[in-house]
Amino acid sequence: MRLQEALESLRPLLAPRAVVAANGHISRALQAVADAPTHFYMIGSMGLASSIGLGLALARPSLPVTVLDGDGNLLMNLGALASVAAAAPRRLVHVVLDNGVYGSTGSQRTISDRVDLAALAVAAGYRSSTRLATPRALRNQAEVLSGPDAAGPAMLVVEVEPPVPGEVVPPRVALGPRALRDRFRASLGAWES
Repeated sequence: MRLQEALESLRPLLAPRAVVAANGHISRALQAVADAPTHFYMIGSMGLASSIGLGLALARPSLPVTVLDGDGNLLMNLGALASVAAAAPRRLVHVVLDNGVYGSTGSQRTISDRVDLAALAVAAGYRSSTRLATPRALRNQAEVLSGPDAAGPAMLVVEVEPPVPGEVVPPRVALGPRALRDRFRASLGAWES
């Protein structure tokens, strides 16, 4: 499936939740598909979306948090898996959009075809981890994990197609870092501490 199709299928995990989106094409695509003040788009800081999502989940336990990561981003900071698992935030869902490449920098191959990211999450101590390849399976799992009885941390590894040469990429995130921070902070004010 294409990245935009995966994001559409993930809608139950996008609102009304806090979403931390990894830098590059993931943030850009999310902004184009479903922009919201509760979405924090990473600009730079590759590999740190899960760490920021963990901080949010620990600071605000009642806040449902979704982390949208890429396989390259996750591979840059595998230690975060152990930190997330050890802290065990019940309302955190970690989605890894695995296209097998560093799409934002020229589509150099990652090693996700040789490293089982879903198994790494289980080994680290995530409560559940599933690899999905179809929009329907993704929608179904997103609905289950968005429910009140879902227990995290949970990981979904989603197989997406790599960018096609010459493909039109959504525009860069429209807001600068300070504006993103301020908008996101203000949106969290509606949630109970």
